[in-house]
Amino acid sequence: MKLLTRATNAATAFAAAWKGFNPAASNLPGEKGDRLASDVAMERIYQQMWIDTRRREAVQLMRTMDTEDGRVKRIHTKIARDCIRGGLVMQMAKATSNKTIKREWEVFKGRLQLDVGEKLKSDARGFVMEGNLPLQLVLNEVREVVAAIRMPSDTIMPITDMGGRFKNPAAAYEQRDVMTGQVLASFPAWQMAMCRLDPDNYDDMGAMGRPLLDACATTWRKLVMTEEDLVIRRRMRAPLRLSHVLEGADGPALEAYRKTVENEKGEITTDFYSNRKGGVTAVQGDGGLSDMADVVHLLDTFFSGSPAPKALFGYTGGLARDILEDLKRDYYDEVDGFQDALAGGYNLAFRIHLLFKGIDPDTDEFTLRFATRRTETPNQIADLALKYIALGLPEDMVYADMGLDPDYVREKKQEQAARTDPYPTAGDKVGPDGKPVSKVSITPGNARKGESATSISNPGGNGGRGRA
Repeated sequence: MKLLTRATNAATAFAAAWKGFNPAASNLPGEKGDRLASDVAMERIYQQMWIDTRRREAVQLMRTMDTEDGRVKRIHTKIARDCIRGGLVMQMAKATSNKTIKREWEVFKGRLQLDVGEKLKSDARGFVMEGNLPLQLVLNEVREVVAAIRMPSDTIMPITDMGGRFKNPAAAYEQRDVMTGQVLASFPAWQMAMCRLDPDNYDDMGAMGRPLLDACATTWRKLVMTEEDLVIRRRMRAPLRLSHVLEGADGPALEAYRKTVENEKGEITTDFYSNRKGGVTAVQGDGGLSDMADVVHLLDTFFSGSPAPKALFGYTGGLARDILEDLKRDYYDEVDGFQDALAGGYNLAFRIHLLFKGIDPDTDEFTLRFATRRTETPNQIADLALKYIALGLPEDMVYADMGLDPDYVREKKQEQAARTDPYPTAGDKVGPDGKPVSKVSITPGNARKGESATSISNPGGNGGRGRA
């Protein structure tokens, strides 16, 4: 870890630290060529003159799908919930790491409400639904990050040049009014911690992420339309209808018969009478909708674009258990990717906070991650940890893989040992060997017949009969 020189100007020092922290966002001296095709670059210039209507349309559609369809809402909610299981945890990579970072993280996490499940879930749902998570970092008077406000991603526009780099890192993002296109606010690159889901090019600073289910929108529309048609057909064909045939009847006679029958509909009619050749045939309504292959096809197509198998959302018909387990493992891998992307945004926000505090940590000094990986059950996590221990892995690595902070576990173990130690140490007093001196000293063999006076097997003076 390196401390920034406090004698230099704070803004200059931070700008230099930011440029070194994220060099790909600016022009690199040794870089050649552009990061995006020339036609895309030209289109990007026109897009920056107004709000990105295509991205906004996609985001609005995802919000509509989430509001009107319980399946889409369940997909977004389940992924968000599985991503944040266990909450955020910091893991120090080195045993000699500075404890200041640990203290700053605890304060930072509480101040930004990153220990509140609803805050993390809201960020995760927005990230999955909109494809981007722009977190505006708000500073207080003493230049501390006090909030990470989730901004509406469809109103945020990155300002890049034709090479895909920020034109000016001091004004890297703009928020546009959706009605007038007016610039509402401008943000430097460090103030907008941007998480992007599957951007077309990660190194292109202007390539925003894509909503998780954007490619399923067309199939979703067809599925909803087909289901509505099924309901309409069921409603129209459900009642029992009667076909009255009066052979040889003229128009007035047929009309008179129709009025007579319709006037008697309110009564219980069991018989029909006619003085000419004819008949009444019952046209049965639909008792069920057995022919639904088209709906099943659309349903399978829709869920094939979802990271989770449809069996996790109640559609379990005809699915073997072993196939479901394979699909679940694929889903867990997807969740791991969402966790990494989401934790990367919080990691960026915390590093910016440290830079403002005058601390420039090494890139491998700490890691922010979500505690539970692969959405395993507690029994599976414990079983895997026991196998790691049997293989001889260090305890710190085992705790880290379990999603625990090794330093926190170590501190708690020491605290428990001190709390349950029957012979507490004498504070800071140490002996010649450097070990703490105990307040209680035990002299082996000081009991009668050479037994230890501290042995729990000694019967006592009354032969183990307890109090009289």
